[in-house]
Amino acid sequence: MRKLIAFDDDTFDKLKQLARDRMATFQELADEAFADLLKKHGIPIDLKDALRKSVRLAAESGGKSGGRRTSRKAKS
Repeated sequence: MRKLIAFDDDTFDKLKQLARDRMATFQELADEAFADLLKKHGIPIDLKDALRKSVRLAAESGGKSGGRRTSRKAKS
């Protein structure tokens, strides 16, 4: 999906130079920047990241919410 983002000339020139210095594309710089922004705000980037966050939250809460449930046999 394509979206239009505006930069001032100075910022765009610096980003182009950074891409050249790192031998990366402008898209790779943008992907890295947005991934860092999402991480900063605690938003999972992909499924693997979401699962890690879910497990961490379950461990912090003592495993009381969610997780695997075991069945008990009824005593006769």
